[in-house]
Amino acid sequence: MGKIAFLFPGQGSQYIGMAKDLFENSGDAKLLIESAEEIMGIKISDVMFNGTEEALKQTDITQPAIFIHSMVLSYLLKSIKPDMSAGHSLGEYSALVQAGAIQYHDAVSLVRLRGSAMLTAGIEQPGTMAAILGMEKAKLYEICADVAKEFIVQCANFNSPGQIVISGSVEGVKKAMEIAKSNGAKLVKELVVSGAFHSPLMFSAIEKLETKLEHIAIEDAKIPVYTNVTAKPVTSKDEIKSNLSKQLSAAVQWEDTIKNMIEDGATEFYEIGPGKVLQGLVKRINPNVNIFGIDKYSDLEKYL
Repeated sequence: MGKIAFLFPGQGSQYIGMAKDLFENSGDAKLLIESAEEIMGIKISDVMFNGTEEALKQTDITQPAIFIHSMVLSYLLKSIKPDMSAGHSLGEYSALVQAGAIQYHDAVSLVRLRGSAMLTAGIEQPGTMAAILGMEKAKLYEICADVAKEFIVQCANFNSPGQIVISGSVEGVKKAMEIAKSNGAKLVKELVVSGAFHSPLMFSAIEKLETKLEHIAIEDAKIPVYTNVTAKPVTSKDEIKSNLSKQLSAAVQWEDTIKNMIEDGATEFYEIGPGKVLQGLVKRINPNVNIFGIDKYSDLEKYL
């Protein structure tokens, strides 16, 4: 029997109108969204349902919005039980709640703090990110290591074969982009982000997150959660905690995460949350596995 894996999206998957149909069609969804708003002290549903793109893409709003959307779906989806899970960057928090390692209400305040701390870190230490397509991992590592002698830059996301994101100071990223282009990268594109996520420039956010994690109850996960930092399964609460603080400055090993899940028996993947980003990445990593997306209430109805 093949195993079932749940995947949870991260930043960049948000859209206006997200979770609105869930809120309107389910009393449980309404309660979960309203309780998150109470914890955060902001009416985030206004931005999610009817806000502007500009307001929704502020990191301190984007992160809780995507997290809440994913969690509502995961809560309502009682008919499918995953054997393992993973989340892309922010999505790791959704995976950990789904796996019983962190309580929903604790995770809401954690994710809200993570978003605002990352936003502040991006203002204090301005940086940027860029997608590099069609270049070997080893070659890009080499380019970044070379530029890093002078400026801050490193590989931040290994998303799928030939799709890597780099992150660091504006000078560092721009220089690495130029060198990558002249070394045959198919496409080099700066991303619209509010900071150099998954780089050492997130240092001030890590301190705030670690302080917050001290006051949060973390349990052992009931199913293996494959973490961004190592791409390997963890269930121990101590490992979970240390990975969450490392995650902000370490690269997201997404390609290896999916490969490891497949190696450990996953044949069916479900992306739980807004958008289709992870479905696209999984297809590029391994076109032979089944991948489904659950985003809207109509997607959920098939499984209720």
